[in-house]
Amino acid sequence: MIDSLTRQISLPDTLAVVWFMACWVGYGYFSEYGPIARRGLIGISHGYRVGWARQMLAREVRIVDSALVGNLMTSVSFYANTTIYIIAGLMAVLGTLDTAISVAEGLPFTRAAGRELWEVKLLLLLGIFVFAYFKFTWALRQFNLLSILIGAAPMPSTDEAERERFAGKLAAVNTLAGDEFNRGIRAYYFGLAALSWFVQPWLFLAVTTVIVAVLYRRDFASRTLSVLRD
Repeated sequence: MIDSLTRQISLPDTLAVVWFMACWVGYGYFSEYGPIARRGLIGISHGYRVGWARQMLAREVRIVDSALVGNLMTSVSFYANTTIYIIAGLMAVLGTLDTAISVAEGLPFTRAAGRELWEVKLLLLLGIFVFAYFKFTWALRQFNLLSILIGAAPMPSTDEAERERFAGKLAAVNTLAGDEFNRGIRAYYFGLAALSWFVQPWLFLAVTTVIVAVLYRRDFASRTLSVLRD
């Protein structure tokens, strides 16, 4: 099987996979820890989370804040549930791989590939969405912890230094949960890129590049970011 797979994987396949992994890992690091990360959506959002925490601690009634966290948890839960269905669908395709191969071979511009290479492509997609599922569920758990922190938050009459310390803790947990959610969403984007590998490796490489460009524009050059900066 390994010998057969080695014969099926061409140089374009290898280059596309290496480029895909470099873009996914590299862009994730760049957007979160790079030299301009603080000027992107992730950095700007943390500042607003700190402001939210301070405003919440100035209120005696935190019903609005609890509702906001509940809305965040609903969004994350939706993606986690959707990811489970995608994983189940990919597992089903693995069980009916011969049928999938015969259907794909009838599509135009599709490069012929053996069963072993198809299994690798499906396993890559499966790995991407399993990764996304872990990120979404961890984000959901952290938002649960955030709701607990809101319940334990000090009242406005508490010492200002204590409230400021607690605000930092609230904002930090909120940001950590948001970062995990962003990583899960990013996995979806790169999952779409990996889907193009079933057509052509060069298309896979090109779509991966386009995905990085789209992510960069949204994180560092979008109108939303301009509004938040203003």
